[in-house]
Amino acid sequence: MSELSAASVESPVGTENTEQKKPLRPCCACPETKKVRDACIIEKGEESCSELIEAHKDCMRALGFKI
Repeated sequence: MSELSAASVESPVGTENTEQKKPLRPCCACPETKKVRDACIIEKGEESCSELIEAHKDCMRALGFKI
Protein backbone atom coordinates (compact mmCIF):
# COMPACT_ATOMS: atom_id res chain seq x y z
CA MET A 1 0.00 0.00 0.00
CA SER A 2 2.89 2.40 0.61
CA GLU A 3 3.88 2.05 -3.05
CA LEU A 4 0.48 3.37 -4.11
CA SER A 5 0.87 6.33 -1.81
CA ALA A 6 4.22 7.18 -3.33
CA ALA A 7 2.81 6.93 -6.83
CA SER A 8 -0.09 9.22 -6.01
CA VAL A 9 2.31 11.76 -4.50
CA GLU A 10 4.44 11.74 -7.66
CA SER A 11 1.52 12.20 -10.06
CA PRO A 12 0.79 15.87 -9.25
CA VAL A 13 4.47 16.71 -9.66
CA GLY A 14 4.38 15.23 -13.15
CA THR A 15 1.40 17.36 -14.14
CA GLU A 16 3.11 20.49 -12.80
CA ASN A 17 6.13 19.77 -14.98
CA THR A 18 3.98 19.56 -18.11
CA GLU A 19 2.32 22.85 -17.23
CA GLN A 20 5.71 24.53 -16.81
CA LYS A 21 6.75 23.38 -20.29
CA LYS A 22 4.30 25.78 -21.93
CA PRO A 23 6.24 28.36 -23.94
CA LEU A 24 6.88 31.63 -22.19
CA ARG A 25 4.97 34.47 -23.78
CA PRO A 26 6.74 37.80 -24.36
CA CYS A 27 4.15 39.65 -22.29
CA CYS A 28 4.98 37.52 -19.23
CA ALA A 29 8.76 37.45 -19.57
CA CYS A 30 11.03 39.61 -17.40
CA PRO A 31 8.32 41.22 -15.26
CA GLU A 32 10.86 43.03 -13.05
CA THR A 33 12.59 44.90 -15.87
CA LYS A 34 9.32 45.45 -17.71
CA LYS A 35 7.65 47.12 -14.73
CA VAL A 36 10.55 49.50 -14.09
CA ARG A 37 10.90 50.28 -17.80
CA ASP A 38 7.20 51.04 -18.22
CA ALA A 39 7.10 53.26 -15.12
CA CYS A 40 10.10 55.22 -16.37
CA ILE A 41 8.60 55.71 -19.84
CA ILE A 42 5.32 56.95 -18.35
CA GLU A 43 7.03 59.35 -15.93
CA LYS A 44 9.99 60.60 -17.98
CA GLY A 45 9.44 59.64 -21.61
CA GLU A 46 11.08 57.00 -23.73
CA GLU A 47 14.17 59.04 -24.57
CA SER A 48 15.10 59.29 -20.86
CA CYS A 49 14.86 55.54 -20.21
CA SER A 50 17.22 54.00 -22.74
CA GLU A 51 19.23 52.10 -20.11
CA LEU A 52 16.09 50.48 -18.67
CA ILE A 53 14.79 49.68 -22.15
CA GLU A 54 18.08 48.00 -23.04
CA ALA A 55 18.10 46.08 -19.74
CA HIS A 56 14.65 44.70 -20.56
CA LYS A 57 15.75 43.78 -24.08
CA ASP A 58 18.81 41.98 -22.66
CA CYS A 59 16.57 40.03 -20.29
CA MET A 60 14.27 39.05 -23.14
CA ARG A 61 17.21 37.96 -25.29
CA ALA A 62 18.57 35.87 -22.41
CA LEU A 63 15.27 33.98 -22.37
CA GLY A 64 15.54 33.28 -26.09
CA PHE A 65 13.36 36.01 -27.58
CA LYS A 66 14.65 37.63 -30.77
CA ILE A 67 14.56 41.37 -30.18
